[in-house]
Amino acid sequence: MIRELFKLYMIFFKIGLFSIGGGYVMLPMLRREMVEDRGWLTDDELIDYYAIAQATPGIIAVNTATFVGYKRRGVPGAIASTAGMVSPSLIIITVIALFFTRFQEIPAVQRAFRGVRVAVAVLLSFTVASLIKKTVRSVLEVVLAAGAFLGISLLGLSPIPILLTAALVGVAAGMFRSAGKGAAARAHKSAGEGAGAAADKNAAENAMVPGEKRE
Repeated sequence: MIRELFKLYMIFFKIGLFSIGGGYVMLPMLRREMVEDRGWLTDDELIDYYAIAQATPGIIAVNTATFVGYKRRGVPGAIASTAGMVSPSLIIITVIALFFTRFQEIPAVQRAFRGVRVAVAVLLSFTVASLIKKTVRSVLEVVLAAGAFLGISLLGLSPIPILLTAALVGVAAGMFRSAGKGAAARAHKSAGEGAGAAADKNAAENAMVPGEKRE
């Protein structure tokens, strides 16, 4: 167990070290580590954890790390993953606080940060497109995805009401599908019982002896 806790710490230390730009930037690395390389999560679980982390107080990267660590090893795993995620930030921000004012105006440093932002945007776009292909499969999901995108990009809505609305729509759609399946099952059962009764009646009539009065 200690070995896996240390592995969780190091994985999230690496992710936290290179998550330049915020919690969404860690998505490509987290998906590669947890879904592709180790199979600890599925794409659906990863999206669920991101949604919960977005809707709950706190930093999305830390919240996601806590969820993933808890899934693997309970509370100790959550602590190890969270510590791994925040450790690089604590170290780097301390160093930057000491020296950043001395080199922040250097043109080479500014150009380097602009290049990093472009690379981060490309990585994030690729990962989001890949997850959309795997998670948006029905007409309802396409409508929800498009509505969420338009609500955030054009209307400037907060992600929280969008997530809550999508959750309510998903619950309602699931209940509607369950009710439809239940009605179909009952209709099929009734049709089967009717066919069985008709078959029994025919069998009884065929079994009557010749000359027996039939009603």
